[in-house]
Amino acid sequence: TMPGVVHMRHTWDPKHAFTRGQPETGAELADDLQRICENVGGSTIAACFVEPIAGSTGCLVPPKGYLERLREICDAHGILLVFDEVITGFGRTGAPFAAQAFGVTPDMMTMAKAITNGCQPMGAIAVKDEIYETIINAAPENAIELFHGYTYSSHPAACAAGVAVQKIYEADNTFAKAAGMVDYFQKALYSLEGLDCLADIRGYGMIGAIELKPKGNPGALGTQFQKDLFWRGLHVKFTGDCGVVAPAFVANESDIDAMIGLLREALEEL
Repeated sequence: TMPGVVHMRHTWDPKHAFTRGQPETGAELADDLQRICENVGGSTIAACFVEPIAGSTGCLVPPKGYLERLREICDAHGILLVFDEVITGFGRTGAPFAAQAFGVTPDMMTMAKAITNGCQPMGAIAVKDEIYETIINAAPENAIELFHGYTYSSHPAACAAGVAVQKIYEADNTFAKAAGMVDYFQKALYSLEGLDCLADIRGYGMIGAIELKPKGNPGALGTQFQKDLFWRGLHVKFTGDCGVVAPAFVANESDIDAMIGLLREALEEL
């Protein structure tokens, strides 16, 4: 555990099982941040970090009003709101970034993965103008603005890959094409509802998750099921008993049908 870090509760609630998109209730969970401010003093908190959609934990979609409430609390206490868009960024939510999909603007945004289509390791961070100007203006005259770096900063191969991928996204209208597949994908994913082995299905945009009813030790079934799917020709990343389903943006209806068909076939055999 990092010192000086306080965690809020996640937004998953059993009563939200099989909810399509954003749950109607749960925005009040954002008030955890308000209580933390009251306990330690809002002025002592530098930033609030949040994944707009929690990815590795199994596509936890924020309740309606949750992100908006975090924004309000951060504004009231002068806290920076940071969105981790490593998974949600670059079209995964049906919009270029989750911040746009949910209509909440963070002060800082981290991104990676799809910035190079995963063909080269690369990460980046975007900040509001006032943060950028603060960094620039705080530097001594004729000195480097942000005297910080590491061995692989601005690696030429990664930067070249990133630029090339962004050009392809723009030329091929990739985000719009992906957004056009959202409804089809979500309907196909939720068609699995009703299978006895499933505890939950969650989804938003071009990402979703299936949660298995555990058998034996938590995660044991998920680990075995991931292997089973792999040998059937489908890769679904499992964390515990929850598998994240995220088709490529070039996937068409037949690709999604094949993917969900393999999932259904394997699930029915559990």
